[in-house]
Amino acid sequence: MALVAGVDSSTQSCKIVIRDAATGAVVRRGRASHPEGTEVAPAAWWTALREAIADGGGLADVSAISVAGQQHGMVALDAEGNVIRDALLWNDTRSADAARDLIAEVGAEEYARRVGVVPVASFTASKLRWLRDAEPENARRVAAVALPHDWLTWRLRGYGPAGDSPLGPDLSQLTTDRSDASGTAYWSAERGEYDTELFELALGHSAVLPRVLAPGETAGTTPEGVVVGAGAGDNAGAALGLGAVSGDVIVSIGTSGTVFAVTDTPARDASGTVAGFASADGAYLPLIATLNAARILDAVARLLDVDHAALGELALDAEPGANGLVLQPYFEGERTPNLPNATATLFGMTLSSATRPNLARAAVEGLLCGLADGLDAVRSQGVDSGRILMVGGAAQNPAVQQIAAQVFDVPVVVPEPGEYVADGAAAQAAWALAGERPSWPVSISATPAPDHRGVIRKQYAERA
Repeated sequence: MALVAGVDSSTQSCKIVIRDAATGAVVRRGRASHPEGTEVAPAAWWTALREAIADGGGLADVSAISVAGQQHGMVALDAEGNVIRDALLWNDTRSADAARDLIAEVGAEEYARRVGVVPVASFTASKLRWLRDAEPENARRVAAVALPHDWLTWRLRGYGPAGDSPLGPDLSQLTTDRSDASGTAYWSAERGEYDTELFELALGHSAVLPRVLAPGETAGTTPEGVVVGAGAGDNAGAALGLGAVSGDVIVSIGTSGTVFAVTDTPARDASGTVAGFASADGAYLPLIATLNAARILDAVARLLDVDHAALGELALDAEPGANGLVLQPYFEGERTPNLPNATATLFGMTLSSATRPNLARAAVEGLLCGLADGLDAVRSQGVDSGRILMVGGAAQNPAVQQIAAQVFDVPVVVPEPGEYVADGAAAQAAWALAGERPSWPVSISATPAPDHRGVIRKQYAERA
């Protein structure tokens, strides 16, 4: 029995899942925490990866491993392979002005045409421009730029700063994949190449960029001989782990929310609402992201002094539309729509609508309406939507499931809880090992009956 390992190096933690390459059966798991914050020393990820591997029983019997990770994070390396400064993560918004400057210099339509995305604060190009402007001495030292999963893959293969790695700082050995490269705003998923002019416009000079591997291609091996797969961005890893195909739209409800789909055609949205990312299987992954998702429920549950289960029960005690109560849930600004300084607003409060059940339902409806707006944006790029695969911790709440079937106008399917990003990375490892993509079963937790209620989105749209 050949075993493969998949890693999810996310914002909060590092998780590893070890599976039977033939059947996909889970053999064991491991986990380690990451530090909090929007800028993090990459060494903390490397420590967490090794701890997660140890917690998962090690790699002695594992034939291949692949790493999926949080997208966009800026890992800047000097000529000796040292990390120049702490990595700025996707959720670090200090580069918002830098994104606007890049758009002013190039044009939104030109960015969309050349690389399929328009810069926002999250993207690596914006962070590089911020580095150039705010820390010019550090910017001048940059000899290579990697993403979190690129850097961890490099370290797994034995590369790194002299004295801290068996193979030393060979920057030419940095690799990435299509999905993660497509989130930088200087690589084109459609053309399959870096736009070095856009990269240099951001940083101010040229530097080594990771070689982009094809789906199923091998990055190399660890010093112990374990095959290392190409890796992926987290959302593309989740799509691979879910076995998503054309017609599937994935709605992920975590700390942030995402709506994305696997499609054969690239997206070019000059508004910047839909990012034209690549998938991990050779296709495309048009995606929208919201900053506010499950934490909407956190905030209202605290306000009502209940847990998530009780919040759901309260929500189901109210009628669809919450008697006119509408929560526009931009608690900490928003990325889609692009309103970084917005705050949450409660509309339609009357003596009759101001009840605990209505507020609970307004929270769930506000969460789902924001994601439904994202679904509309993804559809506007020509994406088919035959069904929604709804994942994330909040997706297991019965109220979220039932209300999702009322908000969305296509069937909703809820897979069993799982580490789908790590599962996708494990599938990638199996692909690298055997030369073909595996087909592993995905268990379904719930299929709520379609019950579309137009009033919910209608009154939400009236408050937009």
